[in-house]
Amino acid sequence: MGKLLASWVDEFSKHHPNVTFENRMYGTASAIGALYSGAADIAILGEEISPAALRAFRRAKGYDPTAIEVATGSVDVNFYDYAHMIFVHRDNPIKGMTLKQLEAVFGEENRRGGGPVRDWGGLGLKGQWRGRAIQPYGWKTDVDFALFFRERVLEGSHRWNGAMRAYEHAVGADGAQVDHGQRMVDALGDDPNGIAISNIRYRNADARPLPLAWTPEGPFVEATPQSLIDRSYPLVRLIPAYVDVPPGQAMKPAVREFLRFLLSKEGQKILIQHSGYLPLGAEFQRRELGKVQ
Repeated sequence: MGKLLASWVDEFSKHHPNVTFENRMYGTASAIGALYSGAADIAILGEEISPAALRAFRRAKGYDPTAIEVATGSVDVNFYDYAHMIFVHRDNPIKGMTLKQLEAVFGEENRRGGGPVRDWGGLGLKGQWRGRAIQPYGWKTDVDFALFFRERVLEGSHRWNGAMRAYEHAVGADGAQVDHGQRMVDALGDDPNGIAISNIRYRNADARPLPLAWTPEGPFVEATPQSLIDRSYPLVRLIPAYVDVPPGQAMKPAVREFLRFLLSKEGQKILIQHSGYLPLGAEFQRRELGKVQ
């Protein structure tokens, strides 16, 4: 993000040489705090805002920060908010899943309606699969990856399926880190009854990614650059910038112009050239520009 921001600032400054920047990038965790304390004019996050950060801003200011989406997460590029994907064993015949079905498998509270699903028959599989218990594999529930899944799929519920096996990074025999996404997919390879949250970067021959859909009507799509940009793929990640705009007031002029630049064709071209993020789709680019007043 630092290199991307530097490229944005360099180009923006050619058009607005009187605007100065002070860059203090200590990480996403501190960005919202800097915003509501008055230390920052813009907080550009590396992922969606956490529920805790949003609550802290509300407590401090009495209203919500203004969010402007500036980028789409990647398909599979590490450190650029790659899409979450759902994997099953290669022998599993299921064709795809909806968000409601994912919540029924990975959650307990079922805020989307219906009840928990704990066997493959509950997802429509027949024959030998009907009574097989589903074994979920997921992120350790207090890491950022799990927070995204909790908000997008479980609709904010903290109640996960108690049978889920939660993974975190580990150190291999050679001393190298084994990513949690890799560990989940590797475990799935030995478990025909399993289902795992991971990413295509960790795929092996025994694991198959599922097409996903927002609703039963579909479309059921795989994660590709286009399906992330047009958001037909449900588990796409979105990169926001936040600003503090009190109710009834306008953005600071310099802040407004910089955000407009980030959303311009020029700003989005720099995004593509200097990061692993994907650009915003034209529809969403226009929508976000409409917020910058």
